[in-house]
Amino acid sequence: MVRSLLLALTLTVCLNTAAQADDYKQKPEYLALRDSMRHAFNDGDSVRFFPALKALQDYLLEQGDLHEYYTQRCNEIIFDMNRRKIFEAYLLGRKLSMELTEKGLEDEMYMAYNMLGHINRICGNKIAAKRNFRRVIDMMEKQGYYESMPPIYMNIVNVEMGDDPQEAMELLTKAEEIARKYAPERVFDIVTRRTLSYYNAGDIPKFLEGYKEYKKGVAEGKSSVHGRTLEVYYLATQGETDKAVALAREELGDDGDEIITNIYEKAGRWKEAYDALRKAHAATDSVNNVALANSMMGIRDQLAINDMQEKSTRNRIIALSVGILLLGLLVMAQVYIVLSRRRHMKQLSKAYNRALESEKMKSAFIQNVSHEVRTPLNIISGFSQVIADPELTETVEERQHMAEMMQKSANQITNLIDEIIGLSLIETTDKIHKDDTIKVNSVLREVFNEFQDKANGETELKMDSQLHDDFTYLTNKNMFARIISALLDNAVKYTEEGYIALKAASDGKNLNISVEDTGIGIPQQEAEHVFDRFVKLDSFKEGIGLGLHLSRKLAEQLGGTLTLDTSYTTGARFIITLPLINK
Repeated sequence: MVRSLLLALTLTVCLNTAAQADDYKQKPEYLALRDSMRHAFNDGDSVRFFPALKALQDYLLEQGDLHEYYTQRCNEIIFDMNRRKIFEAYLLGRKLSMELTEKGLEDEMYMAYNMLGHINRICGNKIAAKRNFRRVIDMMEKQGYYESMPPIYMNIVNVEMGDDPQEAMELLTKAEEIARKYAPERVFDIVTRRTLSYYNAGDIPKFLEGYKEYKKGVAEGKSSVHGRTLEVYYLATQGETDKAVALAREELGDDGDEIITNIYEKAGRWKEAYDALRKAHAATDSVNNVALANSMMGIRDQLAINDMQEKSTRNRIIALSVGILLLGLLVMAQVYIVLSRRRHMKQLSKAYNRALESEKMKSAFIQNVSHEVRTPLNIISGFSQVIADPELTETVEERQHMAEMMQKSANQITNLIDEIIGLSLIETTDKIHKDDTIKVNSVLREVFNEFQDKANGETELKMDSQLHDDFTYLTNKNMFARIISALLDNAVKYTEEGYIALKAASDGKNLNISVEDTGIGIPQQEAEHVFDRFVKLDSFKEGIGLGLHLSRKLAEQLGGTLTLDTSYTTGARFIITLPLINK
């Protein structure tokens, strides 16, 4: 659904802004080249777009306008993103960033940040996207690129519209004010974007009024990237829901699923809205997340390198100034500067690596949590709309199935939140209080009974404790139970048949508890890797890969250990060892 993310992007063309004289922009040949490229861009026609773009770029190089030339390079990147060619767009963005750095065109580096904002937006990182776009606006304002600012405001609008519609409308007004003063040719795109927002907000009279203005503009030869969507929504306002859906599928393809969902929802056709929503999310999940992440990190790497080079340049200037002022201590000053710079660069390298690792961990966390939460939420949202339909015809058994699926999805979200909260507590708590005297068998049975109905019908659950029922242990009851629950949950996920056994024993020094199963097992080389954060050997299983990591951390907080018994090959066997010194 990349087109749904980028379709509303105002064409990022700095039509009248350049550091040097731009009289050529009034010439018919330039206007013809510019309009040819813009119409092909808005129509999404690659056959026309690339030749038109190449002709415009060659013309700009002949005029010596590097600013405008690199702006057109950005349009090529956005066009590829609109066509779902994310990796190709990433390569073009990387090449652009390197070229700007090599040529020392620091005033144009805002273009690289602009592309980074788009990629962050595709990856779902809205906060980072808005931060990058606002940085672009600050840089443009400092350099006087006012004519280029409306499209960047529009980028923020597209990110903000779903979260804060009021803020988005204020930004639209700001973009229109700047465009009317510095870039009148952009006003048409901004006005049509506002018309779309009227439909989404349910203000149909204002939408129809805006649609009339749009048709008037088209008759005058104007073009808007939002035109196809306006036509679809217009049919919907006329009660032609099926025709609107057919046009969306014809003009927008799979990328129109989100718009189709919106149309069905406003028409009160909830079942079709749910089906369209499910299809839209399936299309989103098909995007290659690895390519997206690589794109974002690759461009960020280039920007980080540019920042480090700027710091290095400043250090050299300072060193030269000190050398001139302290001629009598030249040798000593040079030695000091070299040693200081080497130490400083090592510190920078370590800090950068730590920041990069943290960013990778954050990206992994966002991707895992986003996927695991979105699926059950979609199920709950979809079935709740179906059940709420007054014309519901499903049987009692079908409604019971819907209710069970909604309950299961709610439990998935609850378990996910429990894992995240547990990890947060472990990371922020130095020591867990162990002041609960528990009867071990009683707690084990309590946790064990919770899983009796969760196992596959072909799997037998059994508990074997060699401890007396009055055997007590001083620990933290909640953390103790959480470890057992996480290990049983892991066994249930990966065991289709056979048995799952919870065992307990004591050798006088330690309390030993094990959970073993006859599931798919764990390769010996993965014995330690499975305890890392966000690790799932089977990516199709539920969860975000925090259960085993959290269990080991909790066992260590309780003074014990959690290990995988690699000698057991029938399935998997995890062993908890807790010292009895506090018994």
